[in-house]
Amino acid sequence: MGTLFLFAVAADAIGAEAAEAAEEHGFALNLNLLDTNLINLVIIIGVLVYFGRGFLGSTLSERRSRIESEIREAEKRKQDAAASLAEEQQKLAQAQTEAARMLKEAEGRADVARQAVLDQADKDVERLRTAAAQDTSSQRDRIVTELRQRVAELAMQRAEEKLRSDLDDSTQQRLVDKSITMLGG
Repeated sequence: MGTLFLFAVAADAIGAEAAEAAEEHGFALNLNLLDTNLINLVIIIGVLVYFGRGFLGSTLSERRSRIESEIREAEKRKQDAAASLAEEQQKLAQAQTEAARMLKEAEGRADVARQAVLDQADKDVERLRTAAAQDTSSQRDRIVTELRQRVAELAMQRAEEKLRSDLDDSTQQRLVDKSITMLGG
């Protein structure tokens, strides 16, 4: 800060000398910063506005149009994203509805299949019971038949043994005569 003050004092001294020289020679630069700064700023701003307006204006208008187009593109992307989101939400809702319907159908088919399996199992059990009853009945009939045959054979054996032991020749002769008489002779 001290150097700036010294610079300003030196410039003021130089400016005063230049002013004296200008009075003597007719034209000189005034280097006094405090006297000339405001005028210089007005001149520089005027030159910048006059010459820089076209360049600065075109640069700013290009930048403005680029920003506007980017805003429009961003808004379009936002609208597209919102439309895509709505469409995807609709597809999701349809998919959820379809999944619920398919689940309901699958449960219905599973119930039908379960009932069919239960019915078939009941039929199989009844068929097996019937087959077992028939098998038992046929086996019982076979056993009864075998027992009857065996009893008949045993009865015949005993009858033969009894006849052999009880029948002597005279009893046999009487039995034969009696049978002949009964037959008609």
